[in-house]
Amino acid sequence: MDFQYDIIVIGGGHAGCEAAHASATMGAKTLLITMDMTKLAQMSCNPAMGGIAKGQIVREIDAMGGMSGIVTDRSMIQFRMLNKSKGPAMWSPRAQCDRQRFTIEWRKVLERNENLFIWQEQAKTLLLEDMKVIGVETSFGTRFYSKGVILTNGTFLNGLMHIGFNNIKGGRSGEQASTGLSEQLEQLGFSVQRMKTGTSARVDGRSIDFNAMTEQPGDDEDETFSYLIEERNTLIKKNCFITHTNEEVHEEIRKGLKYSPLFTGRIKGRGPRYCPSIEDKVVTFKDKTSHQLFIEPEGEDTIEYYINGFASSLPLDVQLKALRKVKGLEKVEIFRPGYAIEYDFFQPTQLKHTLETKAIKNLYFAGQINGTTGYEEAAAQGLMAGINSVLKMRDQEALILGREESYIGVLIDDLVTKGVDEPYRMFTSRAEYRILLRQDNADERLTRKAFEIGTAKIDRVKHLEEKEEMGKEIIEFLSKTSVKPEEINEFLEKAGTNKITQKIKAINMAARPQIEIGELLREIKKGKELRVFMSPRFREITESAEIKIKYEGYIVREKTIADKIKRLDNLKIPQDVNFNELISISTEARQKLSKIRPVNIGQAGRISGVSPSDINILLMYLGR
Repeated sequence: MDFQYDIIVIGGGHAGCEAAHASATMGAKTLLITMDMTKLAQMSCNPAMGGIAKGQIVREIDAMGGMSGIVTDRSMIQFRMLNKSKGPAMWSPRAQCDRQRFTIEWRKVLERNENLFIWQEQAKTLLLEDMKVIGVETSFGTRFYSKGVILTNGTFLNGLMHIGFNNIKGGRSGEQASTGLSEQLEQLGFSVQRMKTGTSARVDGRSIDFNAMTEQPGDDEDETFSYLIEERNTLIKKNCFITHTNEEVHEEIRKGLKYSPLFTGRIKGRGPRYCPSIEDKVVTFKDKTSHQLFIEPEGEDTIEYYINGFASSLPLDVQLKALRKVKGLEKVEIFRPGYAIEYDFFQPTQLKHTLETKAIKNLYFAGQINGTTGYEEAAAQGLMAGINSVLKMRDQEALILGREESYIGVLIDDLVTKGVDEPYRMFTSRAEYRILLRQDNADERLTRKAFEIGTAKIDRVKHLEEKEEMGKEIIEFLSKTSVKPEEINEFLEKAGTNKITQKIKAINMAARPQIEIGELLREIKKGKELRVFMSPRFREITESAEIKIKYEGYIVREKTIADKIKRLDNLKIPQDVNFNELISISTEARQKLSKIRPVNIGQAGRISGVSPSDINILLMYLGR
């Protein structure tokens, strides 16, 4: 066996799988070290991908040649486009997946990559030489050498699981924790802190009264995450169900709070504010008489269901009593209880925008090790760490995505510039330019960049070019075509919009909010067979063209603002600047600037505690 690799990835979760795949796809000989090859990209929490802002991230990963979108499509049992009642900047795709199939499909992807190798064992120690990582030693003493190492340890670093007053060391239910790496990194000067997350009970579907709940079907349209067209999976589509807690449920939880590790101080780590445990919700929102719960299928042919919204670390008997007070769950049986887990993470301000650590060369962090929560955020970081580790190995320019061109750019900039004091979760509100960062145009924003570095193949570029050409063709046709009242008024009336009294350009009607361009094109094509009519991507392409027409003014305005702000990112700050010598800058700003070491004025301005006047002084110092 050859123990020399270009890149080593430690951890086989969502971040690790994307990192390893990206690195190997770019041609680097890559080793993925994982403690269990049967749990690759395991869905440790709910069996779903995407959601608000997270769906945009998965589309961006796909546009760049990552595999999360394709694997989701291959294992999907329900698809929904969220927020369709709002503007397109808010539309977010979400899919329920077959949990087991998702892992199986990821393993197929990795095993079919000829540059990727897998080793099942625990990584214990980083091998260093003059503060540069040169490899990894495992628990059995095996040494692997490389030019770069990516840590994607998830919740496994000194993981500790809690159910009531019982706790057990582990990174996930039934799996051992990872030890050694945190201690080594702390000795090397890294700031190590603790965070907490949790998951819900898994329950037996045979014991659920679905008739007492509200059924939540998926969308009728056969949509996918990936921009590449693959044969649709043949899995049986499954519905989710909605129910609610009530005062009886809340009372059972209140009675059990004296046994809660969360409220008795046994859990020290900070939990996710936007995905709190059920006991946290009951205490924090005292006036709410109910909380919504989603009953989600775990797969196509399993009776196991996940209760989204009922994460808990309460004792088993308290969880069961409370669940049996929920409508439809009166006779519920549990496969395994919910639990909380504490784990080590490293403040991401210790990283560069490439996700390489500032203290140790060629060492990268990605995923929950950086204080994030969620499969999608982890996968995005893994992708970028994999890309940048290979680019650095080849002495090529790093790929750093801007806040104006991707949610991934927003995510990483937030982490390395602001740090975290709770598990970081992406929202559309975090992005200043969300009308530019839509789920429909991630390929337009990112695929050509990915092709240049080697993660996206030529088929993706051809798909993109075809989409852009057909979109332009649609807009050009609508701009040149005029319609008369007698030709279109019946259609307008059915659409619920005003009739016209004289001939007008079709593009003006397309701008109306009630009009779907796909339907309009079919109505007025006048013998003109546009290529999009023959395309299996008809809905995707017409919807993208529709957004460009309807929101043109907003898009142009936001792009103008983004271009102005981008100029500040082009003003580089020399890395040898001694901020402590700039006495005209506030003390807090000097401390923050010295700690984070921003690479440009734009990043400096986004640091909490650095004021506009501090930025003005910096600009003067740089001679601007």
